Amino acid sequence: MATEAAGIDRPLLVDDFLQRRRYQLQLADAAADEHTLVCLPTGLGKTTVSLLVTAERLHEAGGKALFLAPTKPLVQQHADFYREALSIPDDEIVVFTGDVKPDDRAALWDDARIVIATPQVVENDLVGNRISLRDVTHLTFDECHRATGDYAYVYIAERYHADAADPLVTGMSASPGGDTEEIETVCENLGLVNVEVMTEEDADVGEYTHDTDVQWEQVTLPDEVLDIRDALNEVITDRLEKLKQLGVTNTTNPDLSQKDLNKMRGKLKQMMDNDQSDGYKGMSTHAEVMKLRRATELVETQSVESVRRYFERQREAARSSGASKASQRMVADPKVREAMRKAESFDGLHPKFSKARILLAETLGIDGGERAILFTESRDTAEALVEFLSASFDVRKFVGQGDKEGSDGMSQKQQQETLDEFKNGEFEVLVSTSVAEEGLDVPEVDLVCFYEPVPTAIRSIQRKGRTGRQAEGKVVVLMAEDTRDEAFFWISRRREKKMASQLAELKEATDDIEESVGDDGQAGLDAFGGGSEGESDNPDVEVGDGAETIDGDSDDSGDDDAGLTDFAEEVRESEEEESGESDEADAQASDTDEDAAADDDDGVVATAGVDEGVEVVVDQRELDSSIAKDLSTRDGLVTRLETLAVGDYVLSDRVAVERKSAADFVDSMLDSDRSMFEQVGELSRAYARPVMVVEGTNLYGQRDIDPNAIRGALASLAVDFDVSVLRTEGEEDTTELLATIAKREQETRDREVSVHGEKTTKTRAEQQEYVVSSIADIGPVTSRSLLEHFGTVEAVMTAHEEDLLEVDGVGQVTAERIREVVGSEYE
Repeated sequence: MATEAAGIDRPLLVDDFLQRRRYQLQLADAAADEHTLVCLPTGLGKTTVSLLVTAERLHEAGGKALFLAPTKPLVQQHADFYREALSIPDDEIVVFTGDVKPDDRAALWDDARIVIATPQVVENDLVGNRISLRDVTHLTFDECHRATGDYAYVYIAERYHADAADPLVTGMSASPGGDTEEIETVCENLGLVNVEVMTEEDADVGEYTHDTDVQWEQVTLPDEVLDIRDALNEVITDRLEKLKQLGVTNTTNPDLSQKDLNKMRGKLKQMMDNDQSDGYKGMSTHAEVMKLRRATELVETQSVESVRRYFERQREAARSSGASKASQRMVADPKVREAMRKAESFDGLHPKFSKARILLAETLGIDGGERAILFTESRDTAEALVEFLSASFDVRKFVGQGDKEGSDGMSQKQQQETLDEFKNGEFEVLVSTSVAEEGLDVPEVDLVCFYEPVPTAIRSIQRKGRTGRQAEGKVVVLMAEDTRDEAFFWISRRREKKMASQLAELKEATDDIEESVGDDGQAGLDAFGGGSEGESDNPDVEVGDGAETIDGDSDDSGDDDAGLTDFAEEVRESEEEESGESDEADAQASDTDEDAAADDDDGVVATAGVDEGVEVVVDQRELDSSIAKDLSTRDGLVTRLETLAVGDYVLSDRVAVERKSAADFVDSMLDSDRSMFEQVGELSRAYARPVMVVEGTNLYGQRDIDPNAIRGALASLAVDFDVSVLRTEGEEDTTELLATIAKREQETRDREVSVHGEKTTKTRAEQQEYVVSSIADIGPVTSRSLLEHFGTVEAVMTAHEEDLLEVDGVGQVTAERIREVVGSEYE
């Protein structure tokens, strides 16, 4: 690639649209040659680098380009930029999100030259065989530090390297990871073999950056707020004492670390796996501790208003049907009730509110600034801040799309309108949750205020990237004295320094990283196998210091007679406590949920990719597991996504599979809303050969339920419902089993896949056999002999006794019984 000014004599680029920056051209040169990780500070045009590579590839190699970004606002922003910067017709640059119907996406894909999409949508379309990556000549992963664990980037990269005829990958991030090992993991997961780093120390970059002044402002909480916290901490201490008696902790300090709580939960899980009843009680107590800690965090670091709203939600949850014991105990505790009363009667102002107003007045008034952004973790706090600050400033909120109880989200259209108005100067203060901190091109601002410290270096760097682009800006972090804010302050400071030094080290160590990922990565590219195991889906949630990972497989039996319904509700609530009422995951989770939900009405038949082979129809809801993705990568297998009326997988015109984990199996035995037997009944009515797969090795150790009750359920499935019950060790084993059955049905038995929903899938012959076999319980073998001899059901019914005796397998007793059943008067 030549190094003349971008936009001049460049195919596909609009003349003079892009400003010439040497460092961007250097990065694009490198990325055009091989699979490259591009590391560039926020606000310095990573997207321009990708655009230059895309234009080069489309001109030289043809095909189409795919650009992936983690959120819908980012997708739309990149699409707008590409349409302005490229001379390609706008209708050939298309956007794929969950707002676009699956069958429309399949049609748009064929005609598009550039597709800009959220990764969840592309993942769904690949699993559903709606699109093919064969002709994609450039694939960009924006904010590629997300490419860990089960995030969609990892699967898409695997498919791309396997399916594309002429692949080229560019990964982009301002903050690719906390250490060299994390960066190598991202590179391996995306198949990147080259690393290009530019820092603010580079001469070419430095002229486009400005200093960002970071200030830490400490505030002192009033006694009334501390009283609320102390009352809650007394309850936490009491609950920790109970857990200490169980031997899962050595401390009753309410300020124990999240890492200690995670270890405690692991020990309780082991007790439950060993069928110890104390484990179930302890897990319920642990969930209560998590709820109480969330309340103390809100009152310390957010506002009294946010804790008031939280308590109200907890009261509502405790009054609801199926409420968990933990919720009920917590709101009934006298100390908690005292804290609730104090929160409701507090009419003062949280000092962070006052400090935020002062900072804004200084920046926008005294210093003559034009714009400011105030970030907070809590949507409740964001709304309260907007209401409070609106008396002095022109303020708008910017929150994620996923609605939360008691708080409305913003649609994609509302988000875009808000950003446009902010850029145009129609208001001066944007109060945002974390949905706006990553990559979104909000304009340069004079002040970025953190309402609370952020303990994750990646997110802190993303936020500070909102200022200091065109002129000097400042960042202020509010910190409540003698609270967990201070702990997060030290964590954040340590990680900031670590990230800054590691970016510098990364620049020095690129050769070593390239050698490492080159050696390991080439084997991966030859047989691309996917990502690292055991990592968080969200790289911005660092287990141990900031948040706990919930595996969803624990229990709750607060009392000896606590049931499975209580526990299921407890797990759900416990998971909510982990994320709290914040928007921390909105930047990716809301799009994941909405894009998946938008595909629910999909009935489109696969038209792209591999069209021949053994087909497996997968229910949309199974995308949460790895099974569908694993099946879609198998040679000779074609997956198709649909919203199935019954079952999770359809393997032929007569075989459908309902899959349940061991825990789900036990839970569904007692589900009053939709029992397992109701599901299986529908399955057996719809398919001739229904199959139940029970996944997991500890079926009889689930919850506190009598193993004989589980055996009885298994017996009922087999005997009463005529369902084949098959056991597997885990998702990998289930994948192998499904593939085996599908191949046996379609290749060996020469059967086709047919999704009939509620319509019976029995063939006419099978229905005839069923009718005849029901006569006097003669069974399927004799029924087939009778039908083969007489030709029709009617002839069997009207046959004389002597004629029946001529059929193989029909003796005198059977012949008499048939005639008696058919010929006797109904009484």
